[in-house]
Amino acid sequence: MNETGTRILVVDTSALTREILSRILREELEHTEVVTAASGEAALAELDKGRFDLITTALLLSDMDGLALSRRVRESAHHHYTPVIVVSGDADSRLLREGFEAGVTDYFDKSNGYKAFGAFIKSFLQRNSGLSGHILFVEDSKTSAAVTGKLLEKHGLTFHHTDSAEEAYRLLARMREEPEDAEHFDMVITDFYTVGEMTGGDLLHAIRAKFHFSQQELPVLLLTSADDLQTQVEIFHAGGNDFVAKPIVEEILLARVRALLLIKHQYDALKAQTEKIRWVAVTDSLTGVHSRRYLVDNGEAFLRDPANQPTWAVIIDLDHFKRINDTQGHITGDHVLAEMGNVLNARFPDDMVVRFGGEEFCILARRCNEEQILTRLEALRRDVEARRPAGVDVTISVGVAGTADFPDLHISDFLARADQALYAAKEAGRNQVQLCTPRGPRLSPWHEAEIPLETAALDADQ
Repeated sequence: MNETGTRILVVDTSALTREILSRILREELEHTEVVTAASGEAALAELDKGRFDLITTALLLSDMDGLALSRRVRESAHHHYTPVIVVSGDADSRLLREGFEAGVTDYFDKSNGYKAFGAFIKSFLQRNSGLSGHILFVEDSKTSAAVTGKLLEKHGLTFHHTDSAEEAYRLLARMREEPEDAEHFDMVITDFYTVGEMTGGDLLHAIRAKFHFSQQELPVLLLTSADDLQTQVEIFHAGGNDFVAKPIVEEILLARVRALLLIKHQYDALKAQTEKIRWVAVTDSLTGVHSRRYLVDNGEAFLRDPANQPTWAVIIDLDHFKRINDTQGHITGDHVLAEMGNVLNARFPDDMVVRFGGEEFCILARRCNEEQILTRLEALRRDVEARRPAGVDVTISVGVAGTADFPDLHISDFLARADQALYAAKEAGRNQVQLCTPRGPRLSPWHEAEIPLETAALDADQ
């Protein structure tokens, strides 16, 4: 696919069919441009004007059939590899017999209904994504590098060429160790035998054994002039995904590259899906803060990290929340909790904010002194009371404890100290912040005092 999105050419003699198919494609596929043609010659004229990622054609056209059009597409310089899908409701044995020879990629049966067409094309594009990716290309022969480089550029691929495995090693080491700043590659193409102390085989071994890139995370295609069985065994044993024998044949190289990039794209999609599932698992869906599971899994490490010291445990309870649910309904109560989650995420963006359970929230706040944490919590208490979340009068009670007073406690014991202070806040009338000290809980000195200017300025920014 090109950078501006997917371009699809729809070829059909019927104006109504062209309109229906075009509308379905635009509805099903984001960032998609659909161009239509009423005949085979009109389609070829469109192909001369620009690049397309996919062509769909009826089997019977006014001036030629879909198979003839597919043959013409395969003969063109720019669309030799472009997928061609025949859309027909009366396919016969001729299509099945001659389709492969004509270069037809796939076939959609119109009898399945137009609605199924959109899902079919969407699935096809996901399984047969166009050539896209950034390649690390290692080749010490200037002639071979120039020829292969032109082939990659011809098909819209970007690459970083280096003539030594040592330089490729440094680039991949940085990609592994400094992922945020390094150049990223979707696959590696390297000559198996390169001039220098490190060969392509050595680089392949480093990719798998040193950097621990899997064959799905970073596919490697080997180029070799040795077409013997022993070399093939060495390549696969070392973790190579595939190989191409020299001299390079364009169709074979591009088929291998396409297959390996598809593996990489599928890996990235699966990784993103896994991350999304993980995020859902550790995030409270109603409030948007972390779930209690996240606190259980990560709280102790957060507490023990020297970079987070001093750390504060904060437990917040919405006062008389049951009364809100009973008098105004659970939907209103949910809106109050959701807005509370937004407030906490905004005010404590660098800390661990957790929905502790029901109407209770927990914060592990890092790197602030006693005055800073108490003034921040006082500002929070006043903000909640003033903003009336979901149009409801709401106040909060807050208990807080710090590692300066309670060092080396397990996370559960540390949170228990904050819970003691919260209990004291409730016993003393609610709507207040209580600090747990070695001598017992005490009311925040800023309960009725003016909050320091720096805290007020911070609140204004948020």
